[in-house]
Amino acid sequence: MSSRPPVIWWIRRDLRLGDNPALTAAVNSGGPVLPVYILDEQDEALGAAPKFRLGLGLEHFGQDLAKAGSRLILRRGNARAVLQALIKDTGAGAVFWSRLYDPQAITRDTDIKQQLKAQGIKAESHGGRLLFEPWTAKTKAGGMFKVFTPFWKAVRGRDVASLLPAPAKLSAPDSWPASEDLASWHMDAAMRRGADVVKRYCRAGEAAAQARLDEFLEHAVDAYKARRDFPGEDATSGLSENLAWGEISPHRMWHQGRSAMERGSQGAEHFLKEIAWREFAYHLMYHAPHILTGSWREEWQAFPWSQDITPQVQAWQRGQTGYGFVDAAMRELYVTGTMHNRARMIVASFLTKHLMTHWKIGMDWFSDTLVDWDPASNAMGWQWVAGSGPDAAPFFRVFNPSGQLEKFDPEGTYTRRWIAEGQGSPLQTALDFFDAAPFSWGLAPDMPRAEPVVSLQAGRERALAAYHAARETR
Repeated sequence: MSSRPPVIWWIRRDLRLGDNPALTAAVNSGGPVLPVYILDEQDEALGAAPKFRLGLGLEHFGQDLAKAGSRLILRRGNARAVLQALIKDTGAGAVFWSRLYDPQAITRDTDIKQQLKAQGIKAESHGGRLLFEPWTAKTKAGGMFKVFTPFWKAVRGRDVASLLPAPAKLSAPDSWPASEDLASWHMDAAMRRGADVVKRYCRAGEAAAQARLDEFLEHAVDAYKARRDFPGEDATSGLSENLAWGEISPHRMWHQGRSAMERGSQGAEHFLKEIAWREFAYHLMYHAPHILTGSWREEWQAFPWSQDITPQVQAWQRGQTGYGFVDAAMRELYVTGTMHNRARMIVASFLTKHLMTHWKIGMDWFSDTLVDWDPASNAMGWQWVAGSGPDAAPFFRVFNPSGQLEKFDPEGTYTRRWIAEGQGSPLQTALDFFDAAPFSWGLAPDMPRAEPVVSLQAGRERALAAYHAARETR
C-alpha cells in the first residue's frame, strides 16, 4: 500500500476510465485513489430523464471500477461539505476533478477550489469534457465566436490531445470510507412507469459507448453526410447519450473519426463537424451564459411568444398534434429519451413558430425528457431554431412538418415506428409509447389519429406577421 495520503477523484460527468485527464492525474500522484460521486443540489435539480440516466451510468461505472480493483463511493449533499467530511475521515491530501462549464458549476467549483487551497489541500481541475477549453478559441480580434462557420475554420486544424490509457488497476486505500447505496437514491422515481421502457433503449457505460463508436465507423460513417437527416434510418452514431455523461470522450470520437477520414470515408469530416458543433455550444455558454435563461439576441427579449401551457402545447408534448413528423418525434423522445436531430429541429420549429410558444417551454420539456440532456447543446439548439440565438436560423425559416416528412421519411418508416394509431399491427416501438406515457394522458393505441391542432398555413402566417411587426418596432 502507498504511504502517501489518498487522493479524492471527484467524479462528475466523466463516467469513464479511459482518456480521463483527472483520473490520470490522480493515479500519477502516487497515492491511493478514492473515486467519489456526490449527488449535490445541482444534480438533485436534474429533470426526470437525465437523473434516471445518470443513475444507470453510475451503476455501470461502479462495476467498471470494481474490475479495476476499486469502488465507487457515493455521497449525497452539499459538495463542499461532503468533500470536507471525506478529507477529515480519510486524510486525503488532494482533490482532482474534470471541469464543467455551466455558470452554476463554475461558481461552485471556484468556491471549493479556493477553500481547499486555503486549507493546504491540493485542488486541481482538468479538461477532458471538451476538445478545447472555451477560452482558447478566439477571433482575430481576440473575442468570442458568434457564428459557427468561422469557429469551425479556426478549430478544425488544431491539434487534439492524444488519448490517455485507462489504468489497469487503481491503488486502493487501507480502508474505504462509507458509501451510500445507489438504489436508495431512487434516481428513476420521477420517471414513474416510463423508466422500464426507456431503460430498454439506453446503452449505458464506457464499453457500450466504445462499441457504438466502432459500429458507426465500420458501418455508417461513409453515408453519414448523405443519410444523417433521414430519421427512419440507422445513419447516426447514437453517441449523444454516452457523450452527455462522459462515458466516452470527444477526443476519442475525434481521433477515430479523423482516422476514418484519412482512410477516405466520405462522411467522416461531417462527423467531426458535428463534434465541433458541440464545442461551439459550450463556447457560447461559457462566454455568454445568459443563453441558458434568456434570448441570446437582446432584441428578441420582447418577442410576443406565449408562455402558457395551452391545450395545443400539451398536444405537442404528448405527440398528439396531428402531424406525423412532430408526433413521431415526440413519442420517440418519450420512449427512448432521445430524438433524431432532424426531428428536434422540426418539433422546435412547430412549437416556436406554428404554435408561437416560447422556446423556453420546449427547452424545459427537453430538459426533463432527454437522457442525453446537455445544457449548452439544448439551449443553443432551441434558440437556433427559434431565431433568438447566435448563428440562428432566421425566424422566417418555418419548417413545414408535412413537407419535411415527405422529404426525409418518404416511405413512412419513421412514423410507423412510433405512431400506432391506424395501424393493423403496430410495431412494438409504437406500442411502447402507451406503456411509457402517464395514465392521466388517457391515450390508447386503438384511438383515432389526432386532428391537426393548427393549420400549417395559418400558423406560418401568424408567425411571419409577428416577426415582421417585431422588426418594425425595433
